[in-house]
Amino acid sequence: MLGTLCTLITALTYVDAAKMVTQTPAVHTVSTGQQVVLTCNIERDDGHYVSWFKQVPGEAPQYVLRFYHSHSSPNSFGTGFSSDRFDSKASSDINYQFIIKRAETGDSAQYYCNTWDNSANESVFGQGTKLTVTSSSLPPPVLTVFPPSRAELQSNEASLVCLSSQSVPFADVSWFAAGSQVSSGISTSTAVQQPDHTFQISSYLAIQTSDWNMEKVYTCKVSLGSQTAEKHIKKSDCPTEEQ
Repeated sequence: MLGTLCTLITALTYVDAAKMVTQTPAVHTVSTGQQVVLTCNIERDDGHYVSWFKQVPGEAPQYVLRFYHSHSSPNSFGTGFSSDRFDSKASSDINYQFIIKRAETGDSAQYYCNTWDNSANESVFGQGTKLTVTSSSLPPPVLTVFPPSRAELQSNEASLVCLSSQSVPFADVSWFAAGSQVSSGISTSTAVQQPDHTFQISSYLAIQTSDWNMEKVYTCKVSLGSQTAEKHIKKSDCPTEEQ
């Protein structure tokens, strides 16, 4: 028993010693042409580079660049990335910045900070930052809201589904019932890239069948920066739902 306890303590100590990589902000939205600055705190300097990766939903991560605080510029860039638009700086030996000098809509993705942890002897990543780059020419999302199925309406609870088709991989999805924003019973998927290179997000809202039968109006709202779309639905809008 004592041996098992000692082993557990050793394991917990090992986990506690693992480096914590923290990125801010978690979500960031800018307009095209603006500068983007994402930050990463690596907790302690183990003498290794800090690398940045870009990941578009449904695709493999792309290596962007790597940088060490004592250097004047990034050591290397990934394919398709260069110092013309991308850079990295450090305000200390543990605080790093990833910079996009002039944002383009194609920069919309999730960005991950990465370094090596000597104590754990492994590569560690931050939680990522979701970056959305919008422009006045960016089309608003196209929404489709589906009513509850006939089978669902036989029970006390049912669900609405909102599909958003959009040109960038991230969006803010919110639901409203009779004009008031709903804060629970919502499940929203990550974006899935389509063959035409657009992205689709699915969001589900759990509702009471009694509210649906009483003609309560539900609204799905999707925002891409300054671009916003709304779609309303109520029982009488769906005359074929019982078929």
